[in-house]
Amino acid sequence: MNPSHLAAGVDGHGARAAPRLTPLAGGRRPVDRVAAELAAADLLVALGADLHADGVRDTPRRMVAAYGELLTAKPFNLTTFPNDEAYDELVVVREIPFRSLCMHHVLPFYGVAHVAYLPAERILGLSKLARVVELFSRDLQVQERLTTQIAGWLHEQLQPKGVGVVLEAEHLCMSLRGVRTPGAKTVTSALHGLVRDDPRTREEFLTLTHGRT
Repeated sequence: MNPSHLAAGVDGHGARAAPRLTPLAGGRRPVDRVAAELAAADLLVALGADLHADGVRDTPRRMVAAYGELLTAKPFNLTTFPNDEAYDELVVVREIPFRSLCMHHVLPFYGVAHVAYLPAERILGLSKLARVVELFSRDLQVQERLTTQIAGWLHEQLQPKGVGVVLEAEHLCMSLRGVRTPGAKTVTSALHGLVRDDPRTREEFLTLTHGRT
């Protein structure tokens, strides 16, 4: 998913509103709620449910509302500011909660993201790192792709000296079915620039995220 956007602007304080993100611009269509409710009803019947039962009658609508929420991220502006103080150390936001849907089983996986960047010319509002995680997690995903999408997009849009992303997640397709290993965590990482190529910076990033120092 490569969100498209509108032109950016700069205000009188040097803040630049990066393009407004459109999370459905990567080829996935918006949720068709009417068609989805009909399909959900058919699926429930095929699975043996009685749609006339009191507790199930409204389930197709609830299913679509739940999946629609999990698959739709709110657009936002990735506002950046001049790095006037020439800050040249890592900026790290740890344990950003996220949830997504496994594209293979359409079951949730959830956990925390640790996101860092090494500023160059511009710095980013800290809350926007969480927004980027949410943007890409609201899709049918695999954890590996989600990790690289977050890191790659920040590297492209912010043009920092380096980017690092680590995701830790539990997958219900592992804990509820199949091998049934509740509590098992999958860890993935994606590194760009100096966070990947400079040993000291890479070690600092991995210590801050894995070592929790």
